[in-house]
Amino acid sequence: MKNTFFLLLLLGIFFSANAQQKPVFQKLRYEDDFTYLKADSTKTSYEKIKYIPLGKNDKYYASIGGEARLQYTYTVNNKWGDESDDDGYLLSRYLLHANVQLGAFRTFFQLQSSLANGKTDPSPVDENQLDIHQAFLDIDFIRKENEQLTLRSGRQEMSYGSQRLVAVREGANSRLAFDGLKLFYKKNNWQSDAFFTHPIANKQGTFNDSFNENAKFWGSYTVIHKVPFIQNIDLYYLGLWKSRAVFDDAVGTENRQSIGTRIWKNKGNWKYDFEGVYQFGNINQKTISAWTISSFACYTFENIKYTPEIGLKTEIISGDKNSGDGYLQTFNPLYPRGAYFGLVALIGPSNLVDVHPSINFSLSEKWGLGIDYDIFWRQTISDGIYAPNMQLLYSGKDTTERFIGSQLISNLNYDLNNHLGFTLETGWFNAGSFLKEVGSGKDYFYAALTAQFKF
Repeated sequence: MKNTFFLLLLLGIFFSANAQQKPVFQKLRYEDDFTYLKADSTKTSYEKIKYIPLGKNDKYYASIGGEARLQYTYTVNNKWGDESDDDGYLLSRYLLHANVQLGAFRTFFQLQSSLANGKTDPSPVDENQLDIHQAFLDIDFIRKENEQLTLRSGRQEMSYGSQRLVAVREGANSRLAFDGLKLFYKKNNWQSDAFFTHPIANKQGTFNDSFNENAKFWGSYTVIHKVPFIQNIDLYYLGLWKSRAVFDDAVGTENRQSIGTRIWKNKGNWKYDFEGVYQFGNINQKTISAWTISSFACYTFENIKYTPEIGLKTEIISGDKNSGDGYLQTFNPLYPRGAYFGLVALIGPSNLVDVHPSINFSLSEKWGLGIDYDIFWRQTISDGIYAPNMQLLYSGKDTTERFIGSQLISNLNYDLNNHLGFTLETGWFNAGSFLKEVGSGKDYFYAALTAQFKF
């Protein structure tokens, strides 16, 4: 492991030294833009692979990129003492992509390899040796400076809004992609997407992540910027069909619709994010009626040393009210970011009341420190608690205890340059009365060191 970390360090230094301008890497790598290099006649060896002319037409070009992430994790009392501990394990993820633009046509291809060393019984999300992660074709029907209409077909990542419902699952070892079609339109201050997809179900092995017929995911998502008073607003509809879903009080084919809105501001000293979602549908002759509301606000003190940012997030996420009736009020977060409440995700956003204060410091241009504290209760005592992937962790049918516990997390970040960064995260989960009654209820601890390299 030491040799691999050292290799990433050398690569980070090498690529940084070979870039005349600091590259900007997007969270969705197909959004990277290196066209500013087309007018550069003195490109370095690194910059030559970021912008490769394909003929004399400057609308014909290619680009190559990738990333590697190593994450060593040590835990104590897995699942609050109900699962055996690993003596530390190493997760590694490698991504390599190629982008080709030919006028109105564009293709993007990306491989993903996710490996788990030392982890007992790794899931397909932990270990998926090698597969095609993305492979899609874009056709531009309109491509102007302030207007774009594009159809995308194939395997693709998607991420929307605060990533509470649709995300690439960055925290997990394997990122999430979808097979399907997406039509998106941008003009001036707004963008609207419509899509119909099948989420990929990862499988351990090589090139075997085939088309998933057991789940369908579709919807539309619109973002409007520069709205008077509220700044930005998202409006969306999301549909989900799964051949089999398991909740504490329902098992069967799930057909769920979600409608929601989000009001947000992410610039300036004051930042905020308010979101509400209502879900309806059916599962095994039960009527779905679920909801969530979320609020987040923070303020950055620019004139104080280390520019502290103090924030408060609260969430109420519905759970099932009455076991055995004809209704299901359990909220389904669909495809949220993997590290929803910390890097080692213990609890998913369903049947929860959550209060989450935080503080972040910019110690220097390269160093950052974050501390946050979470307090969790069950929203209803008839429902259990779930993992981020909606696997039922503990049923709530045999206990009336509401308090799940509290969690303290710290993050220390160091960015050597735009190519290489390190994060040390530690977390302590103090088990509450609910966990003590339904299981061993031991306090949980983890420490994780992550190195991520991009080019």
